[in-house]
Amino acid sequence: MARQLFTAGYEGTTIHTFIAILQTNNVDCVLDVRALAFSRKPGFSKTALSQNLASANICYVHIPDLGTPKPIREKLKSSLDYSDFFETMDAYLSGKQDAIEFAYKYVNEHTCCLMCFEHLADECHRKVVAGKIKIKDGNGLQIKHI
Repeated sequence: MARQLFTAGYEGTTIHTFIAILQTNNVDCVLDVRALAFSRKPGFSKTALSQNLASANICYVHIPDLGTPKPIREKLKSSLDYSDFFETMDAYLSGKQDAIEFAYKYVNEHTCCLMCFEHLADECHRKVVAGKIKIKDGNGLQIKHI
């Protein structure tokens, strides 16, 4: 079976439900691809999230360089143009090869899940990040949005 890279957004869920989804999919490492690992939702800010995941034997890694920079987020908020957003993120991430390589090392050694806020991958930059990691892999890595 081909290796998988999962992606998930925590929008509309609780920390306990989020962890249960990860466990159901045998995820043992969360790669947090938010620029800022802060959340108003209980349990999803960096310290609390890493502690909750550790309690479930899931590794936590924050990779802020794979997050969406504020100017790109602001432009999306005003335009709601997802096509432009994904093109801009693709170009931005093309300059972040060290961060892609860093993430890929975890993907090679663990069952990983890219994590961000948006529930739908079609409305989140994590699908672009996953695509960059898939290209880096070149061996049939399967992307699954959970």
